[in-house]
Amino acid sequence: MESLSNKRKVLEVKPLTLLERAYLPVIVGGLATTMKHFFKKPVTISYPEEKREFSENFRGMHSLKRDENGKERCTACGLCALSCPAEAITMTAAERQKGEEHLYREEKYAAVYEINMLRCIFCGLCEEACPKEAIYLDGDIVPADYLRKDFIYGKDKLVEAPLNQ
Repeated sequence: MESLSNKRKVLEVKPLTLLERAYLPVIVGGLATTMKHFFKKPVTISYPEEKREFSENFRGMHSLKRDENGKERCTACGLCALSCPAEAITMTAAERQKGEEHLYREEKYAAVYEINMLRCIFCGLCEEACPKEAIYLDGDIVPADYLRKDFIYGKDKLVEAPLNQ
């Protein structure tokens, strides 16, 4: 099939020299590259023994914070769930009962707070949307597991430990 412009590209095939036919310069160049990389510091780390340092803006696993008195900060307003683009956060609000004043800051609290870590994209929008500064992405890497149900984190895994007073 002819091209539309009727232009032809002429290729010149030069004969190879004796060294080029023996491939010696190419082999020596390849060995030089191999030796150069052989003496460099390895990039990989041995994970369980060595831990990688993360940057300051690393977003790890979620944690629900407590205030200085040890009460949960979350008031179940639902702004974190609304701002989540992956719809990974679900919660159920409840009213505080008598005798629970030492556990929760306000009259309303999250009775059930769950994050599906398989859906979470760690964007940090839930952290920005929270008016009470109750949720932070400051944890470690989410550990691997075999079952899907083990990646739905409830308050038992998310709420930080109370302060010892």
